[in-house]
Amino acid sequence: MRSHPDACPGAVELHQAADGGLARIRVPGGTLSAAQWDVVRLAALELGSGSLELTSRANLQIRGLADGLELGARLRAAGLLPSDTHERIRNIIAAPLEPNQPLVDALDAALCADPALASLPGRFLVTVGSSVSGLGGDFGRVDDVLLLAGTDTGVRVHDPVDAVVTAARLFQELRGSAWRLSEVDDGVRKITEHFGTTDAARITPAVTPVAPSPTTPGVPLGRLDAQLLPGVPVRLTPWRSLVVPAGTDVSGLITDPASPWHGVSACTGRPGCAKSLSDVRADVQEWLARPELSDPLEMIGMGTRSPQGALQSGSIPQRPVHWSGCSRRCGRPAGDVIEFVATGDGYEEIR
Repeated sequence: MRSHPDACPGAVELHQAADGGLARIRVPGGTLSAAQWDVVRLAALELGSGSLELTSRANLQIRGLADGLELGARLRAAGLLPSDTHERIRNIIAAPLEPNQPLVDALDAALCADPALASLPGRFLVTVGSSVSGLGGDFGRVDDVLLLAGTDTGVRVHDPVDAVVTAARLFQELRGSAWRLSEVDDGVRKITEHFGTTDAARITPAVTPVAPSPTTPGVPLGRLDAQLLPGVPVRLTPWRSLVVPAGTDVSGLITDPASPWHGVSACTGRPGCAKSLSDVRADVQEWLARPELSDPLEMIGMGTRSPQGALQSGSIPQRPVHWSGCSRRCGRPAGDVIEFVATGDGYEEIR
């Protein structure tokens, strides 16, 4: 069981990183109008470091902030901070190529309207749609299926908004100090019993990333120059990419599904994170720029064992690859991922 409260950063309560204040802006469903996108872009340029970080939950982060007051005022005016009390629980990932934003908005409004849910942990997560159903949500919706802790237990619902709010209330009552439903002893069974089950065939949750293209460009290592894409409506994906209108100028972004940058992610690393043991992003960039190397461990000077042919520098990863600056492994994507974790002397491979 957790021994300390969840401390996920928010849009107003900043996390103090080595490079200044860090704000995490929740964007339920990932959809931002052109005006809203410009508000966030300009905030990063005028108040922060000048870049935006895309997270694995399809949210945005701004680094290098002096305080969150001005940022909060701008977000409220743009409709991106509808509830100060609930803003850290507004984690709803939606399948980005499906017309599901109205349902996401209804879920978000209902969760924010319940005062009892304000104290849910910042790790609380809802998924909407088949292509994101395998991302480990506490609750998920696929057609009439209500997923619990990422599993189809047989619960079927006709009103997904009421079902998710009810399940969230039950989780709040049961969770104690747990951050996720999967950590609650017997939690899934108790919530399943509340709803009841059917004999319907069970579905298998899946993760179906969006491939890079001119309308679904990826962002290298999830960090975007905030000067890019002015006046463009965007939809964020949990794969650190965007959905943009056809004809948008996507220079500097990943549009080729064969790009070696596709499927590679990394934590912030040094100098932004004081806990990091390495400048992870610089190491990734060096590795990708040196096709003669087949082993990231060799580049860092470890050379202790090969990644067994799973990757080659300058080529497409056969599985997603995530680089971390310490054992916390922040930003790791869900699913089957190859990891390289900094040890202080190099990197350790984790499969």
